Amino acid sequence: MTMFLTVFATVFLAELGDKTQLATILFASEDGRSKFLVFFAASAALVASTAAATLLGAAIDRYFADLPLKLLAGVGFTVIGVLMITEHFRAA
Repeated sequence: MTMFLTVFATVFLAELGDKTQLATILFASEDGRSKFLVFFAASAALVASTAAATLLGAAIDRYFADLPLKLLAGVGFTVIGVLMITEHFRAA
């Protein structure tokens, strides 16, 4: 149960305010559009993308188990963050 809560909390917090939520908000805000349809379509899309990510993660674990994937992901996110900060100050 702890693993479930850890994964749930991490993904939930990561999804707050992202482009997926903004798109869902825009769809749901249109007049005459079924809010249930938007909810179920967005939910199905998230389930499908999560299934693809899970399968990809399993394949990576199977074929690249010796690589320090968490370290590589951390470095990748850090590089992206530095590039975003650099771009912000260049534009200012």
